[in-house]
Amino acid sequence: MNKEIVYTDQAPAPIGPYSQAVKVNVASPAGMLFVSGQVAIELASQGDIQAETQKVMENIGAILKAAGLDYSNVVKSSIFVKDMNNFAAINEVYGRFFTSEPPARETVEVARLPKDVNVEISVIAVQ
Repeated sequence: MNKEIVYTDQAPAPIGPYSQAVKVNVASPAGMLFVSGQVAIELASQGDIQAETQKVMENIGAILKAAGLDYSNVVKSSIFVKDMNNFAAINEVYGRFFTSEPPARETVEVARLPKDVNVEISVIAVQ
């Protein structure tokens, strides 16, 4: 297995010992990209879950682009939300990025997220 660390300054820098994304089997037509959970720290305290989700999805898009991929390559996503009452609002924004053949997904309510954000999303994409 070979791997490549993917980084872009168009998304937040990691706040710990992890990478924005890791691409594995780079030379293979079936290479995979694992994107770490993305958050919108600067918007979390404003109380607008749709704006926060929009920024998270834009961060993911920037990382996908840095890896030479886009949303159509995403096969799996995980959404972690602080308050499941925000599910419909998050889902509305999320759905704008996956208009056809959306990826497999789970959405989980959690007690707390890093930097006290309200939503965190990670994805797995294939070439």
